[in-house]
Amino acid sequence: MKKIIMLMSLLVTVSLMGADSKVDGEKVFEAQCASCHIKMISKDDLVKQLKTVKAPPMVEVSNQLKNNIKIVDDLDDDIHRAVVIAFIKDYVEYPHLDKSMCQAMALERFGVMPSMKGKISEDELNAVAAWVYDYYIGKKF
Repeated sequence: MKKIIMLMSLLVTVSLMGADSKVDGEKVFEAQCASCHIKMISKDDLVKQLKTVKAPPMVEVSNQLKNNIKIVDDLDDDIHRAVVIAFIKDYVEYPHLDKSMCQAMALERFGVMPSMKGKISEDELNAVAAWVYDYYIGKKF
């Protein structure tokens, strides 16, 4: 009986964690990330603006993460999405050179991003991480 109760409470906890947030990830991006990361830009336009750009464009960040994080031949898109989102959430709060998936020239140009720990709520972090994955599906840099 104890195992059943524990299993039920675990299932409820997991389902609540996956519940749709009322926080708009794109609005979080605009408020918390857009001062450094450009939402969408072409490579040609980026080259023209490189001196004023503070961080890699988010379209390239999203694509790099999706391409570099592999889950056993990516047999399950939902698992891949969950792992990429978990990585984003961790990196935003605990950025480190060893975790970075930027190309070497981007790291040399921009360095490692500052931590957002304490500057973004858990709900905002969940929403923006999911938005970064979902918004850029099919969009190329």
